[in-house]
Amino acid sequence: MSFPAWLELIASGLITGGIYALVALGLNLQYGLMRILNIAHGEFLMVGAFLTWMVQTQFGLSPLWMIPVSFVMLMLIGLAVHWLCFRRLTATSPNLDVFEARGLMVAFGLMFLVQNVISYIWGGDLRGYDYLTDPVVIPLPGGQAQFAANKLLVFALALLFAGELIALLRMTLLGKAVRALMQSPTGAQLVGIDTRRLHPFMFGIGLGLSGVAGCLLSMAYTISPSMGEPYTVTALIVITLGGFGSMGGALAGGLLLGVIEAIGMHFTNPSLKALLSYVVFIGVLLLRPEGLFARKGRKA
Repeated sequence: MSFPAWLELIASGLITGGIYALVALGLNLQYGLMRILNIAHGEFLMVGAFLTWMVQTQFGLSPLWMIPVSFVMLMLIGLAVHWLCFRRLTATSPNLDVFEARGLMVAFGLMFLVQNVISYIWGGDLRGYDYLTDPVVIPLPGGQAQFAANKLLVFALALLFAGELIALLRMTLLGKAVRALMQSPTGAQLVGIDTRRLHPFMFGIGLGLSGVAGCLLSMAYTISPSMGEPYTVTALIVITLGGFGSMGGALAGGLLLGVIEAIGMHFTNPSLKALLSYVVFIGVLLLRPEGLFARKGRKA
């Protein structure tokens, strides 16, 4: 393969990996902070994608306008979901293990509920729209590389939002409170951190990020009511790669998994994409269960 071909291959993996990272960051925030394994996370990504598709096709607005709208709408939905479901579970569960098990069952119910609501409203067909589909040509030694403009934009925005979340957690007082709760929930509460306010707020931010990821996905890929579940599974693999609770690890893990999938599919078969991901997942669990990028005693 020529250098431009290698660059296109790796770039395609990084573009996909940027979306993986953004989805994984929201899920990692929910599980690392609240121990809520929200397997319905991908379904809310799908809601953001369908809202963006609807606004673009019916009103002709640029999907870029829907990025803040999707974030705010999904964040508000996240606040409502936490208040209606997980707040009561926190109050009624006798210990953390029971809470995690009950939370998982609630998330299963949410997953099927959102899937069926979206299917009822918009049907089960594939949807999509054209946005910035013209190629961007970059001259290189040995030839030229071509990239779809919409995918380059998706990658840049995914990195931007991922970087903003990581900066928020590392450089602000709110972020310090979140990291303190991730490392020692009991100790954080002893020094006055109010979990009753922080938990729903960060759960909402997690769903808001999923809405942004769905908005970005709709710019470059087709969408369907069944698209959410594979992204949830991929997010879990990414979190395992980066380390549970590690935001920087989730970003690095998402980009790495995207590149591994792109190279693996090129030299094997595109139908083996899921197999490649699961091989990486099992290998990391067996050889480095704390994650490839996690440091002991440090998170976020």
